[in-house]
Amino acid sequence: MSKSSGIHYLSDHKAATDARPVPPEVGRVRDTVTAGLGDLLQGALDAVDDSLFELANNARSNNEQNRYFEAMREIRIKRKGVERQFRKAITDLFSHPPRVQQSAERNTQQTPSADTLSLVGHDDLEEQVALNAMVTKANAHFQGSLIPLQARFSQVYAGIPDEEPVNPMAPEYLCEAFAQASEALDIHIRERLIVLKQFDRYVVSNLGMLLDEANRILVQAGVIPNFRYHGKSSPKREAPDAQANTQRPSIDEPSTSRKAGSSGRENTALFDQIRRLMAQQRTTSGNVSREADPSVHVVDGKELMELLRALPMQQTMPESGDLSDGEPVILDLQQLVYSTLARQTQQSGQEPALKEVDEDLINLVSMLFEFILDDDNLSAPVQVLISRLQIPILKVVIKDKTFFSKASHPARKLLNSLARAGIGWNNSDEKAKDRLYNQIHTVVQRILEDFDGDIALFEDLNREFERFLERENRKASLVEQRTRESERGRIKSRKAQEEVDHLLKEKTRNYELPESIHDILINGWSRVMFLAYLRDDSEHRWQESVKVVDDLLWCLNPHQDDKERDEWVRVVPGLLKTLRAGLREVSYKSNRLDEVMAALKTQLTDAFRNHTAISTPKPDTADSQTKEIDSDDEPSSVHDDAALGEYIEQIDKLKIGDWVEFRLVNGASFRCKLSAVIEEANSFVFVNRMGLKVIEKSRLDLASELRKGRLSLLDQGALIDRALNAVVGNLRTKTA
Repeated sequence: MSKSSGIHYLSDHKAATDARPVPPEVGRVRDTVTAGLGDLLQGALDAVDDSLFELANNARSNNEQNRYFEAMREIRIKRKGVERQFRKAITDLFSHPPRVQQSAERNTQQTPSADTLSLVGHDDLEEQVALNAMVTKANAHFQGSLIPLQARFSQVYAGIPDEEPVNPMAPEYLCEAFAQASEALDIHIRERLIVLKQFDRYVVSNLGMLLDEANRILVQAGVIPNFRYHGKSSPKREAPDAQANTQRPSIDEPSTSRKAGSSGRENTALFDQIRRLMAQQRTTSGNVSREADPSVHVVDGKELMELLRALPMQQTMPESGDLSDGEPVILDLQQLVYSTLARQTQQSGQEPALKEVDEDLINLVSMLFEFILDDDNLSAPVQVLISRLQIPILKVVIKDKTFFSKASHPARKLLNSLARAGIGWNNSDEKAKDRLYNQIHTVVQRILEDFDGDIALFEDLNREFERFLERENRKASLVEQRTRESERGRIKSRKAQEEVDHLLKEKTRNYELPESIHDILINGWSRVMFLAYLRDDSEHRWQESVKVVDDLLWCLNPHQDDKERDEWVRVVPGLLKTLRAGLREVSYKSNRLDEVMAALKTQLTDAFRNHTAISTPKPDTADSQTKEIDSDDEPSSVHDDAALGEYIEQIDKLKIGDWVEFRLVNGASFRCKLSAVIEEANSFVFVNRMGLKVIEKSRLDLASELRKGRLSLLDQGALIDRALNAVVGNLRTKTA
């Protein structure tokens, strides 16, 4: 490729940069990014293989088909080498970080002139244009992550001047790394552009999550944790701009703080509402304030925490050691706490009692877990696992009362993450081999074994769990994307075949065609129509292929009128030419095509000369009987459609990514996620959490399943938020 493009050549940077040891923080980023890009590249090359196979399958000629198959073979043979070279280039970028040129200087150097363009071959120019477009789009789309990341890399690498910052993850370097790695592929420009397109689609478009992860690792290591972007300003305006920028949110999280603030206010208001309802409930029941009763010793917060430490984390442990075995654990937390209080000897002889606020919190934790144990949105094993966290969560709530008022509370975030991740887990999955189940089990087990009152444990566990989910979701999303594209192609092909079969059946149902002509239409021209239907968006040949059928049937009938006979003479030559070209394209009897066309021409000529009909009308009794049956069933059909109306509305509200649960007649059930809605085929495609297809249903089928109670739409809202809303509803009912 010519170096007049806007892409930077890695060898140039490596030669110009001294080797230096990679800082430990950068080493973590490098390992994460290299693994992530490797996974994404595998998905891209899988998609290239699928695209080339599809193109070969729909090729118009043998030469074109062979070219696609040769490209597939070339990529399959050299794929491992390309992946290895790409990973090595990424590693080299972190070992020898390229220095990012200033924008004006870079634009001046990269703007191609007429002289340089004249030296670039057409194929190289096409590749340069594709790469430059890819880089420009990525720089614009991920600017919010690239700017702070460049600043952090420039600080963590030693000896980097401010005017020459470094960023080994800049899109131009990553794209060039792949361009150089793929130079080993001996393929034509059209196939190379397909490779670049899939690289853009699978790798560059998903670069954002790796940039965010790199920023997170460096922030965690203390590298510019509170980044502020001041931009370029003149000396006179530098101070006002700096002051204005200090009032703006960080570029890393432009809207997170606003969302967190809004969410925090909503949660605080909800918690205050719950406390008011509980206080109202106490007033209604006539309970007297405990502080006013001299015979009662009110336990303060510190004393209560000491008492709670005596509570075992786990009341019962399954013999198997699997925390999800058995039924969900149901504990009376208030009774448990008062039993512990009763065992404490009071020197004053006073009866121990809890503060009203502490008792409210204990009751609230009990109501929270009552909701969790009744929540059908949680799969049974995950429900059992979470139920074992009642005592740890109680200790958290008593120690830190912001659990219910702050959505960002570490323990609350962890519970929400566990519930969200477990929504797609099926009872039929093998627990021992399931990575997600093992991870959730490990989190619960560590809380039960390691929690000693330090809430930081929940923060660490949540961070590890989110990192695990990110890796799993990245793999699943690639599989799901391939599944979705495969299903779209399969369903569109099925729809095309159904349309062709129906049309030919309708047009020939009243004729008894000679066997040879029937074979041409059903086994030959139907394939031409099938391809025309699939390519109609770009080639617009569908109506033309249908007209050929109409013309052929018309020409086979006798024509006495002079005008019709003149029309016949004009139509037949073009008809035969179109038929021959189409049948040759689909390789219909390729060894005998001339013989077949000669026989067809003879039959058409005989029909014209002898004024006799080669085709004769069939009795239309079957059609009339079908219409009678359809008319008899019409009232029932209309009634069923009306009954399904409200359920169809619910189905239409389903969004891509929503989870549902199907229940089978034998009592078994399975959960899956809506992956695609293919409107032209009225088809809803569902996948499991690994991204593999599970089931495909029409809109009416789903509405019918919903009506029969065999389909449930799962609520994916935050578990604790849903629980608190349910608690408010219950308290309002009790105090009404």
